[in-house]
Amino acid sequence: MSAKQTFPLELAKGIKMLVLDVDGVLTEGHVTMTDTGDEIKNFNVRDGHGIKMLQRAGIEVAILTGRKSKVVAHRAADLGIQYVIQGSLRKADGLTTLCKQAGISPEDCAYMGDDVIDLPAMRQCRLQTAPQNAYTGVLLKAAWVASFDGGHGAVRQLCEGLILANGGWPSIIEEAYGLTPQDCGW
Repeated sequence: MSAKQTFPLELAKGIKMLVLDVDGVLTEGHVTMTDTGDEIKNFNVRDGHGIKMLQRAGIEVAILTGRKSKVVAHRAADLGIQYVIQGSLRKADGLTTLCKQAGISPEDCAYMGDDVIDLPAMRQCRLQTAPQNAYTGVLLKAAWVASFDGGHGAVRQLCEGLILANGGWPSIIEEAYGLTPQDCGW
């Protein structure tokens, strides 16, 4: 396992909010458009369950995306994500806005992004992460790289790491599902 695949548990302690890009992180990065211009995106249900467990562990989740899509608004509402900024082409500014809304500092955030547009916001956060299929320059700058691609479990793996680092595993996962960190590859 490479150094970037070893989850930085110490760095992740005290994280209060996970900020996620959408295309290439919560999805595979494909945008399907219908004849009427409607978008279709595929979200991974395991990533969604990871987000719900992370929220139960007391860590907020936010979405910061450069595109605008009704589908994203629906998915965020479905997952109970209250902090959402769409159409943010200057993601460092978007991160500042999200942090003000949540009443926290960027130093209290983890960020998962997959492309260069994410880097200005990632640099401000304590923990910079990426799916394994992120753009090469993002992989270079990430403190941790998931073992999974975007839309295929990268977010779930990050959520589990944050839960483990912040002491929530016993109550959120082990008591509810009978699984130790070792059972889940940690």
